[in-house]
Amino acid sequence: MARNTIRRITMAVLAPALALGATVGLASAPASAAVWNTCEQWGNTSLDGYKLYNNIWGSGAGSQCTWANSGTSWGVWADHPNTGGIKSYPNSTKAINKTIDSLGRLTSTYNVSVPSSGAYNTSYDIWDTDHQYEIMLWVNDNGAVGPIGTWQGSVTLGGHGWNVYKGTNGSNQVFSFLRTSDSTSGTVDIKPILNWIAYTKGWMPGSETIGDVQFGYEITSSAGGLDFTTNNLTVNGG
Repeated sequence: MARNTIRRITMAVLAPALALGATVGLASAPASAAVWNTCEQWGNTSLDGYKLYNNIWGSGAGSQCTWANSGTSWGVWADHPNTGGIKSYPNSTKAINKTIDSLGRLTSTYNVSVPSSGAYNTSYDIWDTDHQYEIMLWVNDNGAVGPIGTWQGSVTLGGHGWNVYKGTNGSNQVFSFLRTSDSTSGTVDIKPILNWIAYTKGWMPGSETIGDVQFGYEITSSAGGLDFTTNNLTVNGG
């Protein structure tokens, strides 16, 4: 039996008992199970230079558990009700801590398996260290979800075509790039996107320090329990 099949069966059995703050014990997991898992609201760990974070932050959330085989191979089982509003952003984070000006490169490769139902987006969430600017790169989405702000036009950057939106969430500026065609695998060259924001548009200074590059799933609804699997993710900057 495949590892993912074992995990889905395990989650199906545990799901009725799960609530925010509950934890699935590793001692009771099968030998082929992930090396780490949690169902805690803010459960997190560090593996292979990445931080894994369950991150159930929205109101009206249901149950959710994150598991990891490594820092670059992990997934989420989530059962959030079919209501509006983002419930969670389970993610992995790589710290960069370099200014746009000093970054020689910033690239990422991703490969995911996502459900055909539910409402969510699969996205990078890139922050400066002061949390004044948020850059989202949506590589796919499903259901009734949409970005913050107004459409600024379309552009081809970092090997992909994007629809660009600019707005604010009340705390920081948000620049959202939505791929013109959904993808579950690929490579994104993030540095040209940062350069375009800073130098072509002048929306943020080139001296701004890029702190965290996050990758995960903004989940609005996943009623009945859905699986989101990051088969592989790498972030490289320097």
